[in-house]
Amino acid sequence: RIFCLIFLVHKRLASWFTFILHTLAEMLHGQVSYSIPEEMEKGSLVGNIAQDLGLDIKRMKSGKARIFTGDSAEYIELNKDRGVLLIKERIDREALCGMTTPCALHFQIILENPMEFFRVTVEITDVNDNAPSFKKTEKRFEISESAVIGATFMLEIAIDPDVDLNSLQSYTLKPIDNFQLKQKNQPDGSKKVEMVLQKPLDREKQEQISLVLTAIDGGEPQLSGTVQIHVTVLDINDNAPVFTQEIYKATVVENSPKGALLATVSASDADKGSNSMVSYTLSSSTDLFELDSDSGELRLNGHIDYEKAKYYQMFIEAMDEGGLSDSSKIIIDVIDVNDNSPIIIIMSKSSSIAEDSSSNTVIAMISVNDPDSDSNGQVHCGINENIPFTIKSISNAFYSLVTDSDLDRERAPEYNISVTCSDEGVPSLSSSVTLTLQISDVNDNAPVFERSSYEAYIIENNTPGLAIFTVKAGDADWNQNARVSYILEDSSVNGVPVSSYVSVSADSGVIHSVCSFDYEQIKDLQFCVKAQDGGSPPLSSNVTVKIMIQDQNDNAPQVLYPVQTSSSLVAEMVPRSADVGYLVTKVVAVDVDSGQNAWLSYKLQKNGEIRTIRQVTDKDAVKQRLTVVVEDNGQPSRSATVNVNVAVADSFPEVLSEFTDFTHDKDYNDNLTFYLVLALAVVSFLFIVSIIAILSVKCYRWRREQMFYKSNGNLPVIPYYPPLYADVGSTGTLRQVYNYDVCGTTDSRKSDMKYVRPYSQSIISLDGTQTLPHAQRDTLINDDSDSQFTRMNSEGRCWSACCRFRADLQQYLPHHLGILERGIAAPQRRRAEILLCQKSRTLEHLPYISCTETNGILQISKRTVA
Repeated sequence: RIFCLIFLVHKRLASWFTFILHTLAEMLHGQVSYSIPEEMEKGSLVGNIAQDLGLDIKRMKSGKARIFTGDSAEYIELNKDRGVLLIKERIDREALCGMTTPCALHFQIILENPMEFFRVTVEITDVNDNAPSFKKTEKRFEISESAVIGATFMLEIAIDPDVDLNSLQSYTLKPIDNFQLKQKNQPDGSKKVEMVLQKPLDREKQEQISLVLTAIDGGEPQLSGTVQIHVTVLDINDNAPVFTQEIYKATVVENSPKGALLATVSASDADKGSNSMVSYTLSSSTDLFELDSDSGELRLNGHIDYEKAKYYQMFIEAMDEGGLSDSSKIIIDVIDVNDNSPIIIIMSKSSSIAEDSSSNTVIAMISVNDPDSDSNGQVHCGINENIPFTIKSISNAFYSLVTDSDLDRERAPEYNISVTCSDEGVPSLSSSVTLTLQISDVNDNAPVFERSSYEAYIIENNTPGLAIFTVKAGDADWNQNARVSYILEDSSVNGVPVSSYVSVSADSGVIHSVCSFDYEQIKDLQFCVKAQDGGSPPLSSNVTVKIMIQDQNDNAPQVLYPVQTSSSLVAEMVPRSADVGYLVTKVVAVDVDSGQNAWLSYKLQKNGEIRTIRQVTDKDAVKQRLTVVVEDNGQPSRSATVNVNVAVADSFPEVLSEFTDFTHDKDYNDNLTFYLVLALAVVSFLFIVSIIAILSVKCYRWRREQMFYKSNGNLPVIPYYPPLYADVGSTGTLRQVYNYDVCGTTDSRKSDMKYVRPYSQSIISLDGTQTLPHAQRDTLINDDSDSQFTRMNSEGRCWSACCRFRADLQQYLPHHLGILERGIAAPQRRRAEILLCQKSRTLEHLPYISCTETNGILQISKRTVA
């Protein structure tokens, strides 16, 4: 209601009412409007924009708030620290808007992070700083003295750039003796000013009349402008020219060439002669048009731009030579041509965006303006295809460029976004601008190894620290996120940490050996290497690495059979009746190397078997010594030798004397120092003293027990079962089962001999021991004669067949004791299957055996243990 009352009070307040309604509507849409007078001093306050928009000062600072005005000059500046708008440059409303009302500045407040913008309108109110002015300072008329009362003469109108009340309001004409001023309001709000004759002229009384036309505005204070009017009174001319139309209308297409004919005006005069000749003049403040004074043709004299003025209004005067005149009005409408391409202005943009940004993230804000009208000014914008962005219209002439799908820097690290805006004119005009957007990296890719698994080879006995090979992983990310480090995963190989074998370079991925590998200890090595990038959080992947150790021929063959010892020499017996191809023995050897490094060859026969190649004769020497060389197939080759002694005889006694001269191999360390000998002597002395003490106690107990068993005669048999070995012919390992019997002899040269024989064949031990065949053993057992069972030498000493295997005897002792117990429980079994004979001091260390000597014969019995 208040607005309606104001509107009724004064018609000019209608424009203010419209503006206020528009401002209220804009504020409802989140916009702010201000009103300031023109010509304010620089730095003057416009308004508190932070308060009016409801923004915090911190938000304005963090959002880098700024003013965007497009391509127009910036008259207003933003103080982010105070959140206020200030005058940046002096504002001249007339220069800014001309006659347009209301006059306003439109700009936007842009904020980033997130991107926002607000519209601000600042109305510039008029100040009466311009006085009305005339284009010409003088105006001359020639009027006949016969001019009738009421004749009108058009006067030039004044121009006042101010608007509303500050604009031109009225005219005055002085003196008013002969003429009176007539003002006529036009539909466009302007005034038509005419001078009307109100008193007949008399040339004879006053030939020259001077008048002053004053234009007055409505400002405070009032300003005015004047023009001098000179009237020359002519002789009689009683008919004034008359225009054929009161108002002429014409159209002109913008960008029309200079000199184009716009319209032709015409006026007629009823007089004759010179009084009927009419000349035309144009009353206009612009030089864009030219009127031919004789023909009345109105032509274009400059460049017409629809965007500057949509129409023009001018007055035309027709005057005859007698000084009489008439006036008419011409209105020229400018027709728009699509001669302006859309103007694209980047209000705000981001130079980069993270690849994990969500959809609809704003990356740029664009302002588009086309000054053409109607369809020529209707603009549509789009972007290039096949990119994950789209352009959206925020409001009229404003667009936002946003993401519309997922981004992937590894697929496209950069985008060139072309924004093209086209109007609807015919032909259509368009403009384009290209934005470059970098996609910043996010650690979304784990390192990927070049292979799914790695295999490498290294020869044993390598130098520690040797580079074996390199694992390589790539990361599709960028910079720090793509910086790959290699880590050896914790694991163990045969209970030993893998880091004791290999190491990996964190930067290059080169795998080095930490130690020297031995193929015989470890044949392959399997572990995991992790590739980890430098992102936050880091991503990683694993790969399995297998290193195969390659064998070197670094081990010589080892002979398993025949066993070479330093304490005894073994001979294989070949009967003289042996046929050709008789298997004497077989050399068995192994090589811990692998492949061809373990392929063995025997330089006598390749399979290690020793056979006779001809019939044995009596002329052949009894004692044969063979040397077998075992070589592997490595490069270089390694070898081992074994000496095989062969006895060519049919029985043991026949060749026994031939082997008594074999000496035992003994190795002495000649480099022992005095202190080592002294320490060994002390330890030996203490050991002997301890043994003597123990044997003394055991001997005493044994004698007591022997007295109890004295009447029992021979002891029961105690068989000895040595370890079994597999048959060479089938499994490659010797299988020999040994039985031990006791035999003596009265021959001093051949006394104290032991016989050892495997079940399969006879073997002579060169240290004096012989094993008899199974049949001979049975003969000895069944013989009641002591001479067949045991013979004593001159000193009464007896040697047992188990001397060399007393450790084995102790191992199988519980079994032997069981037989002894059975023998004691059945005293009728007087004949022992085997008599174990040895010196008393030799077996005293066996805790359950007692030895006694009766009539030169050593008897063994179970000893009672305290």
